[in-house]
Amino acid sequence: MTSEYAPLLETIVARIPYLGFLGIRFDTAGAELTAVLPYRDDLIGNPLIPALHGGVTAAFLEVTAITGLVWNALHQGRIQPASLTADTLPALPKTIDITVDYLRPGQPRDAFARARINRSGRRYASVHVEAWQEDAQRLFAQGTGHFLMREG
Repeated sequence: MTSEYAPLLETIVARIPYLGFLGIRFDTAGAELTAVLPYRDDLIGNPLIPALHGGVTAAFLEVTAITGLVWNALHQGRIQPASLTADTLPALPKTIDITVDYLRPGQPRDAFARARINRSGRRYASVHVEAWQEDAQRLFAQGTGHFLMREG
């Protein structure tokens, strides 16, 4: 991470234990946030193909959307970094629903994802997420999620 908000984002994402379990990390370039899911053998759901487990793929899309919403709020000034400490971190958005389209099997290699915020208000957000591996134009999964934005 190279942004001024990177240390705060690292602290916030540390509150999502499943991120650590999956090994998901985030790379930044300016205001752009890219999620990275490093490949591990235990992420394979079907060893005959082999393909990433569908639950891992769905979780990867969901946490990318949630983290994208937090990242967006930091850049829009809706979260004031100067007022936050480890004890006063903002509440994370709560998933209302998420729909995942599995476009092709996730191969046994690193995966990447980016969230596009369609709408983010005080109470509700809609996010589209796209995941790829070697070529960002060749998606292996995409999803749309709706989230309850929480204060505090």
